[in-house]
Amino acid sequence: MIEIKPFDGLGQFQNEWLAARYHFSFANYYDPAQMGVGSLRVWNDDTIRPGTGFDMHGHRDMEIITYVREGAITHQDHLGNKGRTEAGDVQVMSAGTGIMHAEFNQEEDPTKIFQIWIEPAVQGVEPRWETRSFPKGERTGELVPLASGRPEHEGALPIHQDAAILGATLKAGQSVTHRLDAGRHLYLVPATGRITVNDAEAGPRDGVVVRDLDEVVITATEDAEILLADVA
Repeated sequence: MIEIKPFDGLGQFQNEWLAARYHFSFANYYDPAQMGVGSLRVWNDDTIRPGTGFDMHGHRDMEIITYVREGAITHQDHLGNKGRTEAGDVQVMSAGTGIMHAEFNQEEDPTKIFQIWIEPAVQGVEPRWETRSFPKGERTGELVPLASGRPEHEGALPIHQDAAILGATLKAGQSVTHRLDAGRHLYLVPATGRITVNDAEAGPRDGVVVRDLDEVVITATEDAEILLADVA
């Protein structure tokens, strides 16, 4: 089964510094039919105005992956970590027993991110944060693991779950194939461009849910950048 969730139908939030779309129930947006896919609980599409961001706040027992689509995000936490993650790159925060952090756009232009939360397989781990560069040129026509708890995904940022976030850039007409093990699900979002997933069409920032299939072929109908979560 393939289900398309159009971008225009996603949950919405906007204030003076943040424009957000929520793929699943989050904060004041609640839809009992949109509570996530497997261990994937949050996929937020955030645009943050220059010089603004999320003030210091806390999390526990969640794997929080940030994929920067445009601009850069600057992280700071109570553990002493501080770093800047640029467009195309990824940061992972394992909240574990508890972490306080802030995320700011210190750039001159808006920053656009995907904020992805995955429930961990184990609770109470030591909190941690890490960022890593994943050049887009190395993802042309190929799905590259960006964050993963699967042993075969060497080089990906580690998370505490049998799940993986993978990304690819595709020229118009290019395809990639992704196989799904039994009992696993896929959630896929084109950050840019238009694609087909098997025969289903999806546009920029639409969500695509895949269940009960053992393989999908993702084809770019125009130049596209895609991100997907493979979860149980």
